[in-house]
Amino acid sequence: MMIADKDTLAYYGELIRRKAPEYFDLLTAGTNEEFEEAFAALLQDAVAHLEKNKSNFDSLGEVGLTAVVVAFLNIPGLKVTQEEHSNGHVDITIQAEHCFPARRKLGEAKIYASPSYHEKGLKQLIDRYSTGREIRGLLLNYVRKSDITQVITNLRKSLDTTLPLKQKGPTQDHKLKWSFSSIHGHSSGQDLGVDHVGFNLYLK
Repeated sequence: MMIADKDTLAYYGELIRRKAPEYFDLLTAGTNEEFEEAFAALLQDAVAHLEKNKSNFDSLGEVGLTAVVVAFLNIPGLKVTQEEHSNGHVDITIQAEHCFPARRKLGEAKIYASPSYHEKGLKQLIDRYSTGREIRGLLLNYVRKSDITQVITNLRKSLDTTLPLKQKGPTQDHKLKWSFSSIHGHSSGQDLGVDHVGFNLYLK
């Protein structure tokens, strides 16, 4: 039910909830799990944007593609930046603004080449950039090979066989298509979850 008095914060809160529920869910998330759920919906839109415009972005490398993702994810209440410093230059830093305790995500982005190249990105994210204070990390896979379904299947098989970076058990399905999640031990003593997100950027 819409609130009648337009001079109240409650009215504008309800307006945001109706017009942009994903923004509202991000801003009002009470737990890390609720935040991750809302963020996944926003990330899904960013993935779709790149995939629908892959011919327009075909000339871009990793840095350029990531710049597009960063621009798409920047919304009121969510600060998303590129190449911030955290023991090195991090591809993507995502910070929920005005949030206590802080919710901060780090992301590494790669044009997919092979499982071993993917693991190099994972190592950077876990062993170099992450301090242990962050919530779930991101590893973005820009897949320009054909048959992304098989590419991701083979990648998961490789990770589940070698269990790199102190991977704890097999990878798990993610809500986003061509994506999955893993959990890794971190030098802080805390486990770090990582979402591996696939972008289908193959052009015939």
